Amino acid sequence: MQVLHRARDRLVAERTALINQLRAVLMERGITVPQGRRKLEQALTSMLEGCETALSPRVRALINDMREEWCALDHRICAFDNEFAARAREDERARRLTTIPGIGVLSATALVAAIGDGQSFARGRDLAAWLGLVPRQATTGGKPRLKGISKRGNVYLRKLLIHGSRAALVSLSRSERSRPSRWCKSRWSLRWSLVRRPLVEVWPDRHRSAAV
Repeated sequence: MQVLHRARDRLVAERTALINQLRAVLMERGITVPQGRRKLEQALTSMLEGCETALSPRVRALINDMREEWCALDHRICAFDNEFAARAREDERARRLTTIPGIGVLSATALVAAIGDGQSFARGRDLAAWLGLVPRQATTGGKPRLKGISKRGNVYLRKLLIHGSRAALVSLSRSERSRPSRWCKSRWSLRWSLVRRPLVEVWPDRHRSAAV
């Protein structure tokens, strides 16, 4: 299972590099496209079907060839996604993981492939430390200081979990009654207070007038 995830991740990296190269080709000719794969795909379709004077016939042929390569990569990535979804439906551990907000088919199958039933870890913090999601600690003079996450361990799993948590934050913050929703909102307010505190110290008059 892990080798399948590595193969899919390689295809995604190739698609990202291809999209960046397409944008560079267009920008060299004064054509800018908004961010997002779908917007670029729509822009390419309109360019190739219309009469874009900024593109020479050879460049149009090159862009068309690159777009076909992009479509081929999409089909191959979609085939992996369908296979992961089928495997997740057959595995009880993966099905239980997908019930957690922010854990999708990719994260569930990758976790099962990497840690199995999780018996190697006594608690969730041990798993987080193994993934490099816990903060680094630096102690000087008997005073511990927490820094950024250690970023050690499985990079692919950490990336999936961080992206999943970002997506879950958006949906959970829209809910009003659930306990995770209240926790998310409290963390967001704490984060804003930590960001705002140094600004108030630098520009106290401006923030005082804004509060009034």
